[in-house]
Amino acid sequence: MESQSILLRDIPHEERPRERMMHYGVDALSHAELLAILLRTGSYQESAIHLAQRILNQVGSIRNLVDLSIEELTQIKGIGNAKAVQIKAAIELGQRLVKARMGDPVTIRSPRDAADVLREQLRYLQKEHFICLFLNTKNHIIAQETLSIGSLNASIVHPREVFRAAIKCSSASIVCAHNHPSGDPTPSPEDISLTSRLVEAGNIVGIDVLDHIIIGDGEYVSLKEKGMM
Repeated sequence: MESQSILLRDIPHEERPRERMMHYGVDALSHAELLAILLRTGSYQESAIHLAQRILNQVGSIRNLVDLSIEELTQIKGIGNAKAVQIKAAIELGQRLVKARMGDPVTIRSPRDAADVLREQLRYLQKEHFICLFLNTKNHIIAQETLSIGSLNASIVHPREVFRAAIKCSSASIVCAHNHPSGDPTPSPEDISLTSRLVEAGNIVGIDVLDHIIIGDGEYVSLKEKGMM
């Protein structure tokens, strides 16, 4: 029985992902097209673009690829060790490029500055990660640390861990942040309560909590801006 899948040779030359990228630029490509370029080849039954779209359909969205291990990737039909390694390497490279932006001194002047530093690191994670940016007296970031990785719905962090880390790096102030895996950055009652405890503890030890940023999928909320701290 003849396969109904579309092979790369059946796709007009000008509509193939690599040719589209060269002609229109990377921003014009869909998630599936970018993933297809990374995969390079499909199989005798389906093209790389068809395989890429099937992978995204199976995992739910591009963001869900981030947390998959090589072993989990190879459970997907059409993904062997080589393709799984390519995907994981590309994801890790992207994350390192984001972190490399912190190579030069970064000054936090506004909630948007803090959100820009952390947005790409946090937006695709499937568990809540609680991160602190530690600042000096000039509001330059001198350190960053993940202090808690919670379940899908809750992240648990204690003020003592936060300020132990802040004192260790001689921080003058801190900005706290965490992600909402749902993509909705609306603060929960627990988020507001935790922020209040952190501000109170910071007043005692003499380290200001400047803000608590919640990162969603492409959006963020500053509790400082919202008057919630």
